[in-house]
Amino acid sequence: MKTKTLKKNKINVVTLGCSKNTFDSEVMMAQLKANKFSVTHESLEDDAEVVIINTCGFIDTAKQESIDTIVRYAEAKKEGAVDKVYVTGCLSERYKEDLEAEIPEVDAFFGTRELPKLLKTLKADYKHELVGERLLTTPSHYAYFKIAEGCDRPCSFCAIPLMRGKHLSTPIEQLVHQAKTLAAKGVKELMLIAQDLTYYGLDLYKKRALAQLLEELCLVDGIEWIRLHYAFPSGFPMDVLDVMKNNPKICNYLDMPLQHGSTKMLKAMRRGITREKTEELIAKIRETVPGIALRTTLIAGYPGETDADFQEMYDWVQRSRFDRLGIFAYSHEENTHAFNFNDDVSQILKKERTDIIMDLQSGISHELNQKKIGNSLKVLFDRVEGGYFIGRTEFDSPDVDNEVLLKKEGNYVRIGDFEHIRITSADHYDLYGEISSK
Repeated sequence: MKTKTLKKNKINVVTLGCSKNTFDSEVMMAQLKANKFSVTHESLEDDAEVVIINTCGFIDTAKQESIDTIVRYAEAKKEGAVDKVYVTGCLSERYKEDLEAEIPEVDAFFGTRELPKLLKTLKADYKHELVGERLLTTPSHYAYFKIAEGCDRPCSFCAIPLMRGKHLSTPIEQLVHQAKTLAAKGVKELMLIAQDLTYYGLDLYKKRALAQLLEELCLVDGIEWIRLHYAFPSGFPMDVLDVMKNNPKICNYLDMPLQHGSTKMLKAMRRGITREKTEELIAKIRETVPGIALRTTLIAGYPGETDADFQEMYDWVQRSRFDRLGIFAYSHEENTHAFNFNDDVSQILKKERTDIIMDLQSGISHELNQKKIGNSLKVLFDRVEGGYFIGRTEFDSPDVDNEVLLKKEGNYVRIGDFEHIRITSADHYDLYGEISSK
């Protein structure tokens, strides 16, 4: 029995997982709106007739969050608080049959590339003329910018190719058109994302074309910052560094998941690179683009990781002094190459090792931040929270990196605007400052 009146033609989209899912949800929402649906994103009202859940299936914790969310809305449907529940995204792509059997309350499950099919189920049309159009769920001054889908890399631990398919680059002319559309709406920062940015263009142009794409995007009026996420170290296109060095629109920032600091582990992970080659690459990047901020992601507890392997990674992190770092406990994923191995590092030890690395990185981050005190940095302000305006430098991406805090009292900045801020103090992950006369 329905407990309240649901708003007809209202759809609530719930997004879980990474920025690539955020992008996909935004594209889906634009299509829904063009089909005359009223669309909300992660609404707290619970008055939508239809809920679409865009799931993540990357690691155990993400899968559990997705399942919990599906169950929550399946229960809401039973109670009459929702009329229809649809599930899309990575978890649905990977476990569709299992989910259909276990959660029959869901009306339909769709894969990562089945947006036209989902729309058809809603009696809506896939509007090809809208390619590139999105309803942004981020603040209006920045946007995630997906340049390719899927991945051809053979990493042993990763299930992404199972969920996202083979690498497929979006043509440069389409991306430039999308960038111009976003800029016309007030977007100032593009955060380039893909499973692997550095593979961009190989399928279309038979060569790595990321540098060419960046040069074209730099010509788009209104775009002031372009940020690079998820670069693969093996086969890294060095011409990208020249573009970064020579064009101020490219943030001196590179997100390059390196996964481990032991050659033995990197070989087992099928990463196509050694620790020694990784160190050479890092040195070359820092030499070519002085002052660049390097973000990386690591894995602790991969099958066969010994105390010695972990110590080698610890020592490497200590030497490398990454500006930003995250680390995951290894997740044993079905149908990956690593699933053939014994998951022999206990959960307790995995957690202990991730904590040790993060404690080390916290100290490194604190030391690096102290050196910023007295400097004037260009800051893009994202939001107001508590007694502060909160923004980021070119060395920081939203949600995962450092933030700059400016007291509201006695100051005023507009959200989405740039200001030069002189850093007056710093802790492990935040900088505090005042408006600079520079």
